[in-house]
Amino acid sequence: MRLLLVEDDLILKDGLERSFVKSGYAVDVICDGEGANKLLTYQEYDVIVLDLGLPKLSGFEVLKRLRARGSNTPVLILTALEDTQNRVKGLDLGADDYLTKPFELAELEARVRALIRRGVSGGSAKISFGGLTFDTSNRQCMAGDIALSLSAREMALLELLMLKAAKVVSKTKIMEHLCSWDEEISENAVEVIVSRLRKKLNVFDIEIRTIRGLGYLLAKLENQNS
Repeated sequence: MRLLLVEDDLILKDGLERSFVKSGYAVDVICDGEGANKLLTYQEYDVIVLDLGLPKLSGFEVLKRLRARGSNTPVLILTALEDTQNRVKGLDLGADDYLTKPFELAELEARVRALIRRGVSGGSAKISFGGLTFDTSNRQCMAGDIALSLSAREMALLELLMLKAAKVVSKTKIMEHLCSWDEEISENAVEVIVSRLRKKLNVFDIEIRTIRGLGYLLAKLENQNS
């Protein structure tokens, strides 16, 4: 999943970025509202963590312009402003959740996971496909009672494919979700990750189909003997 963190407190920004990356997110970070607004005119994210007290353009204005463009991307507001009026204003402008500083990191990450789930899996912490169950809370995928041993990028790819089950996911979309803007990943690298994950899933009768010219599709492996 790809996350945008908009925060101008450098110490907090660095800590949050490290934590989100460790949890398997591709994270882009920006420190002012004007830059965030420009970025969000062309780049899509799975979730946005947005501070209100930003230089150049307030978080309120970033959120207002985002919603005016028709974007439904989940937004979690971070702020030191504790009064009810600002909380109501943020929610009325289209924020999905609100967390007041200081906060516990574990709570922030849980809220981010909940926002992503709310949009794509009906709010459940677990995503299922065939015999697979992906628990987004502890970042583990099970095939029955067997835990799959996956790299961080294999895990991120599998999560994306399971969230988009029965839909074709383009190679471009995969590249966007697996890395942030300061990382580089080639189409060949994506193919390698897909190939490695495919081998691990085939054992459990799950396949990643290549839809030529379009992308990849998660499907149940067809029984060749039927």
